[in-house]
Amino acid sequence: MSQISLRLPDSLHRAVKELAERDHSSANQFITHAVAEKVSALRTMEWMEQRAKRAPNAARFAELLAKAPDAEPIEEDRL
Repeated sequence: MSQISLRLPDSLHRAVKELAERDHSSANQFITHAVAEKVSALRTMEWMEQRAKRAPNAARFAELLAKAPDAEPIEEDRL
């Protein structure tokens, strides 16, 4: 495991400590989870961008969508 020295504005440090306490975790755990969430979000966006480049064009998408049956969604998928 690595260590990092981090400088935070006082207001942000107070917010982290308060929120970590509410979350029943340490400030270190809170920041670690926050960083993990951000990394995950950015990697997901990268994956989606790469996947979108492989997607068919709009006309091909409409053609494929037209092949889908016109059916009601299953109960779990209803809004």
